[in-house]
Order: sequence, then structure tokens, then C-alpha cells
Amino acid sequence: MCGIVGVVSSAPVNQLIYDALLLLQHRGQDAAGIVTQLGHKFFMHKAKGMVRDVFRTRNMRALPGNVGLGQVRYPTAGNAYSEEEAQPFYVNAPFGIVLVHNGNLTNAQALRAELFSTDHRHTNTESDSEVLLNVLAHELEKATRGVPLQVDDVFAAVRSVHRRIKGSYAVVALIAGHGLLAFRDPHGIRPLGLGRCNDGTVMVASESVALEGTGHVFERNIAPGEAVFIGLDGTVHAQQCADKASLTPCIFEFVYLARPDSELDGISVYQARLNLGETLAKRVISTVPPQEIDVVIPIPESSRPSATQLAHLLGIPYREGFVKNRYVGRTFIMPGQGVRKKSVRQKLNVIGSEFKGRNVLLVDDSIVRGTTSREIVQMARDAGARKVYLASAAPPVRYPNVYGIDMPTETELVAHGRTVEEVRAIIGCDALIYQDVEGMKKAIGSLNPQLDGFDASCFDGVYVTGDITAGDIARLNQGRVGATEEGDEDTSRLALPNAEAA
Repeated sequence: MCGIVGVVSSAPVNQLIYDALLLLQHRGQDAAGIVTQLGHKFFMHKAKGMVRDVFRTRNMRALPGNVGLGQVRYPTAGNAYSEEEAQPFYVNAPFGIVLVHNGNLTNAQALRAELFSTDHRHTNTESDSEVLLNVLAHELEKATRGVPLQVDDVFAAVRSVHRRIKGSYAVVALIAGHGLLAFRDPHGIRPLGLGRCNDGTVMVASESVALEGTGHVFERNIAPGEAVFIGLDGTVHAQQCADKASLTPCIFEFVYLARPDSELDGISVYQARLNLGETLAKRVISTVPPQEIDVVIPIPESSRPSATQLAHLLGIPYREGFVKNRYVGRTFIMPGQGVRKKSVRQKLNVIGSEFKGRNVLLVDDSIVRGTTSREIVQMARDAGARKVYLASAAPPVRYPNVYGIDMPTETELVAHGRTVEEVRAIIGCDALIYQDVEGMKKAIGSLNPQLDGFDASCFDGVYVTGDITAGDIARLNQGRVGATEEGDEDTSRLALPNAEAA
């Protein structure tokens, strides 16, 4: 999961891209990068860290030009600690291309070997995004065969890319002296939208919030398999480039990843989470009588809409019981699990008066490893709660994700191979209520009947690309980004402490 943006304008774009990346910061905090173009020359700055830390005034001044792109990175494959793997990536032939990518290629290993042996191209990092860039460059070279680039050549290259690569990908690429290219995988797993400003600026971005928050009018989503090419004069060309396309976006975008003020594929993320709260309320009633619950408390941040709707429907007071510290920096893991538990308490603090002497229903967006949930339940008990119930707006996470979310291996998922009662015992709550898979799909899918379905593979084990085997998952897990280096704690958005007991 990453955040990507691309802009074509008649004015300098460095500040505009910076502002858009700030609005997409929730999609990746590991690294950030911007490329701009002036004439036929690219100007690039990228580094590890948050947007506000990577770009200083001197860096912004060194990014001239009216066309550019940027990315915030959330590492799922390759080496998270290498500055070289921060995006954008660049190749000098043909034309000169820079690229940013959100997603995960499931056949990157085979493609890397194919690039070397057949296409005679070298990749210098472990990143699947560099593989994707070289495949695109090779196909552009084949499509043009030494003649000036035409828009139809760009679309022909994207058609070939779709046939060669597998997995999830939303891509923005800048072709020196020609324009900006954006395309999306044939299943539309990762989001990408297009917007315009009154001054003629055209922007593509992962979420509508990046468009609207920078003064653009959200125009439409880029369709699965579609390619959009924006000339340097702002002219937009679009063409469907996939042999077969279907709209099956990742459902975890709506559950957790996207900002609530975004709209993805015709669905309001906020409304999707309200709907999840409504269906979850019915599950709660069948497990815990509402009269036994004194208060509903969300676990910040993504669960708030679901928790408010649930509380409203059950007629139970909604309260904020946890305060999140937004300014906790990196921590260092010392021997033993105790310090890891301390880091959770540094990020969340309880408002004791909301817990003392009460039966509380905690609402979370999802439960992955379960160790953070276990610690939060204990925090509620320490604050004086009589009973602690836990409800998850998402179903049990039982399977790894291979499309760009750093879901851990099956053995690290607390719900894999366990009953709900077994998970409840590990977490230590008095009752555990999960959303059901079909209820989740119906709650979100009802908001856009045009959808062909969802990728809900981490919940149901069905991978929409249809090419994932147990061997593939094992191989992809070998390349999954590790949690630590030199004692640093993983601070990616889904990273939770490893569960020794789970």
C-alpha cells in the first residue's frame, strides 16, 4: 500500500505534489519522493521518512517544472531500509521514464529473470516497482521501434504490460518530453482517480481526498485495465488496454486503509464504515444483550464511524475512551516483550472515567495479529472496566494478503486455524464479536451495484487474480519486509508487535 500522485500543469507543481502527498501520508510513512520535469530534464528528490521530513525548502527549490509525480511508500516487498528503493524509479531509455507504483506484483521474480535473459535489462534493487518500470520501458521501446512516440504507442505498450505482469498495480509514469501516463491493473485492486482544476491542471492520485484537498474537482476513477495519457498541454487521452477487465477492488481499502473522507470506485469510505457498523450491531445483539453494555468505545482511528453507528442503533452511549498520541516517534526494542507493550501504551492513553465500573464494548476496524488488541483490552481492565467486550468491524483475518498490504504469514495471524472462542481467550476479552464475510461484502457492495465484487482474500482466501498458490504465498512471504533493523521497531501502519503466545 502506497500513495501516488501525478500532475500536469501550466504552473510549477512542486508545492502541489508536496501538498497531495501530505494528504496521502496515511498510505505510507516509510519513504517519500518527488520528480519534476523542466524541458527534457528530470529533477528528483527522495529519501526515507515522512513527507515533512524528506522535503526541506532547499529540496523544493531544486524541483522546478510544470509536470511531475510523487509517492509515499509503505514497504511490503524488497528492502525497506534501502534509500535506493524509495520511489520514484528512473530509466534513461527509451526517452527517459520515471515511475511510481502502488501495489504488489505476484510474478516479480519470474519477470526479473525474464528481463535479464530475454529483454537484456538490468534491475539493481529488490523492488517489484523497478521490475514494473523496466517491463514498461521495454514494451515502449518495442512499440516505437526508434520512431517518434505516438499516443497509440503508449496504449500498445500498456496492453503488453497487462499481459506480462500479474498482481495489483496502480501506476503513474512520466515520459520525458511527452507527458504523464497513468494506468490500473485489470482487476482495479488498487485505487486511482483523476481530477481537474479551473486553471487547467490535471491530477491523478490514489484517493479523491488528494484531489479535492488541493483544489481539484474529482472527475472520475480510472477504470480497471484503463490507461490515461496526459500530454504536456493537458490534453487527456484514455483507452481500455486490458483484454478482460473487472472491477474487484481491495475491500480492506474501505475497512481500514483509505481516509474516511475519500471516495473510491463510487463508494464513500465513510458511508462504507457506517454500513459496517450497522451490520456489526446485529452481530453484537446475537452475542451480548445490549442491556449488558454500558458504553461503546472506539479504538482510534478507523473504527469511529462503525462504532458511532453501532452505538446509535443499539441505543448505547458512545464515548471516546482512548486518546492517540500522534507524535510518538520510533522506539527501540529492548530484550523481552515488556518494552513492546510499553510502546502500545505510549501510542494510546485511556480516559479512566469512561471505563471505571462499566461494561464496555470496544470497537476496532480489524484484528490482525491480536497482540495490540490484547494489550488494549488489558488497558481497559486496568482502568477499572468490569467487563470488556470486543467487536471487529471486519471478519477474522485468516489469510495473507499478496496485493500490497503487509499482512503477515498465516502463523502470525491470530485468527488463522482458530475458532472465535480460541481467539477470544488469547485476546482476553469477555466476548469477541466479528463481522461476517458476506455481511461485510453486502454492506460495502450495496453502495455501488456496478462493482463485480471485491478482493477479500485476507478474509476468505480467494485471490481475484486467480494465479495464487500456496507455493506463491510462501515465496512472497520470503520477500516480505521484515519488522526490524538495528533494533528499530516497524512503524508501518499495519505493523503490530509479534505475538509470542499467538
